[in-house]
Amino acid sequence: MSKNINTIYNLIDNKKAELDLKRPLSPNTIKSIRDKLLLDWTYNSNAIEGNTLTLIETKVVLEGITIGGKSMREHLEVINHKDAILYVEDIVYKKERFSEWHIKTIHRLVLKGINDEFAGIYRKENVIIAGAEHIPPNHIVLIDEMEKFIKWYLNKGVNLHPVERAAQIHVDFVKIHPFIDGNGRTARLLLNFELMKEGYPPIIIRNQDRVQYYNALDLAHTKGEYKDFITLVSNELNKSLDLYLQFMN
Repeated sequence: MSKNINTIYNLIDNKKAELDLKRPLSPNTIKSIRDKLLLDWTYNSNAIEGNTLTLIETKVVLEGITIGGKSMREHLEVINHKDAILYVEDIVYKKERFSEWHIKTIHRLVLKGINDEFAGIYRKENVIIAGAEHIPPNHIVLIDEMEKFIKWYLNKGVNLHPVERAAQIHVDFVKIHPFIDGNGRTARLLLNFELMKEGYPPIIIRNQDRVQYYNALDLAHTKGEYKDFITLVSNELNKSLDLYLQFMN
């Protein structure tokens, strides 16, 4: 990894150490930051995938109100994403390890009521990702690919800096594209699961940065160059840490 990335890691680790010294945080502070991140995370992750609800509309749906003129799917995407975040928070709290079971459960929550037939089930057909140069592997090798993915995590992955490991989880999961639908949302949830279980706050990959996000993904998938994606994740993590530290001062 380049000197520049290592400098970013040092900055992140110093901010995390500063935040750790201020723990435990007040319950009101934790709730206000968590509510903001949950809303921003849900809105942006869905918007990247084409959901047309605005940030304010997403907030209203999270509060249990229906938006006229919007589809049931768009409402369910908001509700489901919140449920998936709550699940991630729960398994982080219980200190459970990254696993294939958790991947399938998170995906099942993402697609609940939208496409129950495929929720938590690996695809049984081949797919092409619109706009991407990379073509996901044939469905007949998915089980092997996911086993390799988990094996990498348990061996080489554990030796990486948590930010690099979380970024590579996202990249490699999307490269396999094991599900018919919901891979992007699931990947971003898995990325944050890995960060959160290491004591970092979740990051928000923003809809406004989706071109940079997709380009970084495709570069990693086609050239094996992860630097741009790791930098994107690192920059967003710095923003999340700054948000917490801002409330601590």
